[in-house]
Amino acid sequence: MNIQPLGDRVVVKPLEAEDKTKGGIVLPDTAKEKPQEGKIVAVGKGKISDDGKVLPLEVKVGDRILYGKYSGTEVTTKEGEELLIMREEDIFAIIK
Repeated sequence: MNIQPLGDRVVVKPLEAEDKTKGGIVLPDTAKEKPQEGKIVAVGKGKISDDGKVLPLEVKVGDRILYGKYSGTEVTTKEGEELLIMREEDIFAIIK
């Protein structure tokens, strides 16, 4: 993968959606929820403040995160890998 996000953007690999409900019912692909968890695979340099300084991002490569259901822009690499590019402000939390 050769994607380098700019500014305060990050590249996220969404984690797979659940195949079963808590009660054990197997879900078909059409009924699965969009994942809201992912792993950061690349980060930009940071947001540029009004006075021209670069403010580093709070997240780093390898962090597991929670994000909004419809956040980011979906992209597919030449290898067929599906990724999301989103701004840092679309990330709700880091999962520890």
